[in-house]
Amino acid sequence: MPNNYFQFKQFTIQQEGSAMKVGTDGVLLGAWCKAQKNETILDIGTGTGLIAIMLAQRTEGEAKIDAVEIDHESYLQASENIANCKWNASLKIFHQSFQEFTNVKNQVYDRLVCNPPYFMNGLEAKNNARTQARSANYLPFEDLLQGAKKLLKESGSLSVVLPVEEGNYFLRIAKLQGFYLKRKTNVLPNPGKATKRYLLEFVLKKCECELQELVVENGRRHVYSPEYIALTKEFYLKF
Repeated sequence: MPNNYFQFKQFTIQQEGSAMKVGTDGVLLGAWCKAQKNETILDIGTGTGLIAIMLAQRTEGEAKIDAVEIDHESYLQASENIANCKWNASLKIFHQSFQEFTNVKNQVYDRLVCNPPYFMNGLEAKNNARTQARSANYLPFEDLLQGAKKLLKESGSLSVVLPVEEGNYFLRIAKLQGFYLKRKTNVLPNPGKATKRYLLEFVLKKCECELQELVVENGRRHVYSPEYIALTKEFYLKF
């Protein structure tokens, strides 16, 4: 079945066993967040391993990238995808909750990246794995931010992608936890339409915030903006 995998330019994501499939949010975050060679990076709730592998590609296998995943089937799927990519030596995956990982991990990271679960009202999906992947009950924003503060270097950053309503809530509690917003990109589906997603980067030191806007399509279905193409062209076959 065609939905069992997603083909990118330099790697393939098998996704039949993962609770959450490849989507625009993950690709946007993996292309947008900061990543440099020789950094240490953690992908929180890696799912299929997509963002971790994108960052390995962007850093040409010269960053040390860890990934953590609570769901067993997703962990197995991500492990397979990581093993089959050309940068597998730079990637390591852990099968546990982020809360457990935070309690036992002594290392600190340059970058933390997360496409977090955000359904906050207990909305249940059809199966438990998908519920875990989508529901903030399993990784409350407060737990994510507290863990991030523990695992980040003083000069490090946390990057997330969220819908607008949940993003506004995340912004408020991040400020209470001592984070400062360094970058914010409003993602619009088409010109003149309302913002649908926020791409957010936080740091632990006071800073000026860089505000940007990203339009995905140019008013017609599958006709993409130059900015969206520029951001994702190293990954999508169609570009």
